[in-house]
Amino acid sequence: MEINLHRTRFRGDQMIRRPVVALALLTIGALVAGCQRVVDVPQYSIQEFLGTTDYRGGSFSPDNQSILVSSNRTGIYNAYAIPVEGGEPVQLTNSTEESILALSYFPDDERFLYMSDRGGNELYHVFVRELDGKVVDLTPGEDHRAMFQGWAVDRRSFFISTNERNSRFMDVYEYSPDTYERAMIFDNSEAYVVTLVSPDRRYVALIRVNSNADADIHLHDRDAGTTQLITPDEGDVNYFLQDFSPDGSELYYTTNRDSEFDFLEKYNLTTGERAVVAQPDWDVMYAGFSRAGRYFAYAINNDSRTELKILDGTSFQPIETPAIPDAQVTSVGFSNDESQMRFYASSSRMPGDLFVYDLGGGEPRQLTHSLNPNIDPSHLVDAEVVRFNSFDGVEIPGILYKPYGASSSAPAPALVSVHGGPGGQSRVGYNGLIQYLVNHGYVVYAINNRGSGGYGKTFSHMDDRQHGGADLDDCVASKQMLIETGYVDPARIGIIGGSYGGYMVLAALAFRPEEFAVGVDMFGISNWHRTVQSIPPWWEAQRKALEDEMGDFNDEEFFRAKSPLFHADDIVRPLMVLQGANDPRVLQVESDEIVDAVRANGVPVEYIVFDDEGHGFVKKENQERGYAAVLDFLETHMGGGGGS
Repeated sequence: MEINLHRTRFRGDQMIRRPVVALALLTIGALVAGCQRVVDVPQYSIQEFLGTTDYRGGSFSPDNQSILVSSNRTGIYNAYAIPVEGGEPVQLTNSTEESILALSYFPDDERFLYMSDRGGNELYHVFVRELDGKVVDLTPGEDHRAMFQGWAVDRRSFFISTNERNSRFMDVYEYSPDTYERAMIFDNSEAYVVTLVSPDRRYVALIRVNSNADADIHLHDRDAGTTQLITPDEGDVNYFLQDFSPDGSELYYTTNRDSEFDFLEKYNLTTGERAVVAQPDWDVMYAGFSRAGRYFAYAINNDSRTELKILDGTSFQPIETPAIPDAQVTSVGFSNDESQMRFYASSSRMPGDLFVYDLGGGEPRQLTHSLNPNIDPSHLVDAEVVRFNSFDGVEIPGILYKPYGASSSAPAPALVSVHGGPGGQSRVGYNGLIQYLVNHGYVVYAINNRGSGGYGKTFSHMDDRQHGGADLDDCVASKQMLIETGYVDPARIGIIGGSYGGYMVLAALAFRPEEFAVGVDMFGISNWHRTVQSIPPWWEAQRKALEDEMGDFNDEEFFRAKSPLFHADDIVRPLMVLQGANDPRVLQVESDEIVDAVRANGVPVEYIVFDDEGHGFVKKENQERGYAAVLDFLETHMGGGGGS
């Protein structure tokens, strides 16, 4: 469990992050399906689905000839250089134990920065991989956490935050790219979320989290030694920092002031004036400039799909950009000289593939082909956003996958999939585990129950301090929608989820014990009081938001009432549990105890612990073991999907 501090934003080619005041536990993913033509579809093995390669990130090299990414081609994430003109990725690191998350090339040579933790414990360090292959830990020591905060606009330094001084607070240091010497530029002793440094390094932009519905922007003036509130609004208003303008005169942010959705606004540092930049009918997810400001990009969360806008950075007029048919364009970044743009394109049938586009014109070049070539994409299924009216009339959205072959004459088993959070969102896109289950004949509905993000602030707060209640009843109500499709077997509807979604699985089996045929829990909370008491110290800046979302951390009776562990005697349906031994958010004991308690009922329980994983499973060998076991469990206890 965690407050999700990071929505992607960017400046130039570097991936940066921006705070989000919403509790976020790992989501299983967005899941979808629609009407399909009749085709003869083979069943693919889990090994074939895991033959698909994941690519993440993207930093242009100084000569614009390659792009730095992370990929799990070897079964674990390592750093690779992707040639811009096309060709095989060049492996740059050779880790066999710990995942490597590539961050950025240096501005003048092909040294690069990356992050890595140990076995999924989330105590990340930031490293430099030197030109000769040697590695330097820029944040050495034990039991602390470091995060890359991006390059300065002039590329003469970069920033890293770390809680080594005080485990509760993330201070900010500026590093020399030549000597790696550093100096603290912000002593964060008042629990701010530190996000941006102005181009001239004078200002540090901060977020103060007041509640899960209210967050303010402060500007720390390093010259004057003062910190000023610049969003003095009354009532609950959220602000999320996005970017400084390249000349440092304006600060860009999103806010839901007097609005259901987050819109984009700018603040003039000299005059204090505010001006709306973009206010669509959905949330603006992120926004930012290319390095020198020639381009400005922002993304809209349009009904679980990403809608990207590229503008001229001066006139803010739209710029014609490439479209990939039937795909969403995401994760945009620009080369330092602003001549090229890279992005990922994905769809339900297409995992995220990296493209590069010359901004002077021409067609985009596809640099990766991530789907296993042994899998025919026509055998996968498309997304369909489906809504239904819940038990109290509230409209609930979700994403449906329908397997080939499911019909009124051959009704299929189904799974209600619950995302992480609370506050997460099931989104349209590729998900290998879900496509694997659908390929084997299972309908999957990824519900966006009340409390989910992306549908306005009223909807997102409907589950505050009520988890395991109305949000769970939304999941139960979705069964009727599935039954009314005519192709779902009413007796074979299960529930699956990870993290908060895993909690919902356990809650469903404990509090609505006759509703679902089976439950598959991935690292879900069974004892809320223990979980909130054991949150990592670096969440201090978001502690108040957590309490507003979940409840008073000291109210043991309140948490006991909603914790499945203390109601495990009521669980009668088969349960599967998967857990990472190094999970810092949902401790292994959460799964150990619920498994023991349910087994004491004589109920079938399958339990797998991965000794080298944390909150989620990133190593392919573990995914293979775990996801194959999930299908076997479903086949045993729901009668099987009968093929697709």
